[in-house]
Amino acid sequence: MSTTTADTVFERPAQRSWLPTVAIWVVLLTVPLWLPWIGGYTALAGRVLVLGLAAMALNFLLGFTGVMSFGHAAYFGLGCYGTGLTLKYLSDSTPLAMLVGILLGGIAGTVFGALIVRRRGVYFAMVTIAFGQICYYVAYRWNSLTGGDDGLRGFQRQPLHIGNWIIDIQNNPVLFYYFIAAVFAVCIGLMAFLLRSPFGRTLLAIRENERRARFLGIPVERHIWLSFSISCFFTAAAGSLYALLNNFADPMTLHFTLSGEIVIMAVMGGMRAFWGPLVGAAVFVVLQDYISSMTVNWMSFIGLLFVLVVLFFPRGLLGFVRAYSEK
Repeated sequence: MSTTTADTVFERPAQRSWLPTVAIWVVLLTVPLWLPWIGGYTALAGRVLVLGLAAMALNFLLGFTGVMSFGHAAYFGLGCYGTGLTLKYLSDSTPLAMLVGILLGGIAGTVFGALIVRRRGVYFAMVTIAFGQICYYVAYRWNSLTGGDDGLRGFQRQPLHIGNWIIDIQNNPVLFYYFIAAVFAVCIGLMAFLLRSPFGRTLLAIRENERRARFLGIPVERHIWLSFSISCFFTAAAGSLYALLNNFADPMTLHFTLSGEIVIMAVMGGMRAFWGPLVGAAVFVVLQDYISSMTVNWMSFIGLLFVLVVLFFPRGLLGFVRAYSEK
């Protein structure tokens, strides 16, 4: 694998490679201070982080392994429902509820991944949609447990108890935003560690040339399966946060339309850039919030923007900014 290919994981890790990361974290950590001045609200920033994590999780599979999934909403939704059901029926512990949601979505993804790992291209993508729709119809029809089309209600995120300290993420939206940011930081830290590891380099080799990777002795199917499973765990973590953000679990979080939106975020921001999907999620969520307040046809404008990005900025918005800054 060439040096150029390896460097795409973290945008040419040279002397200035830490600057974009520092800039992004400065923006994220100061959001509650400046967002109200431009007409935003803290929950919107939380939604950007949650969907940004989902898009980055998908990009772990799509951008760095080269495998497309159109069914990742299933694991997002399972994480969402697992957290909501735990809070409603089992325990009022927010960490426990998140753990159950992450395990539910991640284990489901691991099992499904083992069944489809030998498929490639459009066949792999279509089977992921099929599994996702199975999960959607189970949630849609199981009214007694999931609430059916009305969704799962009657639960609420609970304060965090750390020793004698109580962190009121239930009633304080700023504290809850920083809680989301902390979980986001842990997830992307693990993601970055995996991509920098020898395992991450083998994923890049598979993406660039699967046949050559196989000739080198890399167990391709096993690595794709592991990549799919890891991606699903991170996606389920995003879904768990989404349930806490809204105090609600909706069957549409399992639908393939959400999978399509997550793919749009990843591609729009830049698939081969580590932070690209977060940028794409920020653009998508902010435009959705703004345009949907004026027209119900907001998706038409998002679709037009997506087409323009694909046609004129094939490396995504972040890739375009980086290429322009290097001139």
